[in-house]
Amino acid sequence: MAGHAVPVVARTREELADARARLGGDVAVVMTMGALHDGHATLIRTARRGAEHVIVTIFLNPLQFGPREDLSRYPRTFDADMEICRAEGVDLVFAPTPDVVYPDGDPGVLVSAGPLGNVLEGQARPGHFDGVLTVVGKLMHLTRADSAYYGQKDAQQLLLIRRMVRDLDFPVDVVSVPTVREPDGLAMSSRNTYLTASDREVALCLSRALRAGADAAAEGPSAVRRAARAVLVAEPLALIDYLVLVHPTTLEDVPEWYRGEALLAVAGRVGTTRLIDNMPIKVGPGGGALEVFSDVHAEPPAAS
Repeated sequence: MAGHAVPVVARTREELADARARLGGDVAVVMTMGALHDGHATLIRTARRGAEHVIVTIFLNPLQFGPREDLSRYPRTFDADMEICRAEGVDLVFAPTPDVVYPDGDPGVLVSAGPLGNVLEGQARPGHFDGVLTVVGKLMHLTRADSAYYGQKDAQQLLLIRRMVRDLDFPVDVVSVPTVREPDGLAMSSRNTYLTASDREVALCLSRALRAGADAAAEGPSAVRRAARAVLVAEPLALIDYLVLVHPTTLEDVPEWYRGEALLAVAGRVGTTRLIDNMPIKVGPGGGALEVFSDVHAEPPAAS
């Protein structure tokens, strides 16, 4: 690890274009908002295995934060982020300010996430996914990456990015990487830094609920929901926004007769911090937890 060179840092479009032009062969991008942790390091490592060069973007995107959200208190740890990028062998870091990404201020044209952007996280954070897709689209163009790597932890974001790439013909391969967890099961997130020690204990109910649901997957959808809900009900200090078992490509609740891959997702507030987590599972005989979904999601079957 010690042998890796310090990545080139580009802060303007011109610097990025110049540094990008020197990267021959396959290029992967890992998009981040900074505050890098082992989850990001895993994304970078996976990208390095799949491509000759890796670009990491570090950009705290104002478009995806609502008026009452935590943009101002979001952790900013650029020096530590650069150290992770160096240790993982990143070639190029693009770290622009908002005026570089949005030279005319807020863009007049946004990418709309459509109906899938209005449910679950989109219902809790209106406009959030339009902001995400707009910046992801811009960064895909600016970095001209062949592939882009995203964590399964942000399952709805990942689904919407896949959908945008397919619907709008982006020449980018979207790769999902399993959620990275702390030894106690908590999904790694930059927002975990906000949790007090007691908050953290409470937050473990989210991953425990998912695990309990996955363990009941062989018995069918209602058993999954019941087992997961029982864990959450036992932890009154977690204020749960939603717990759902939905189809991986439509995000619609799966019916009782459903068998196949499904997304078990939870979101809630612990202390002052909103946390999300999810687990891909297979429902039905031989069911249980999956690391990521198979690439070929079947469309939901018609009711028989």
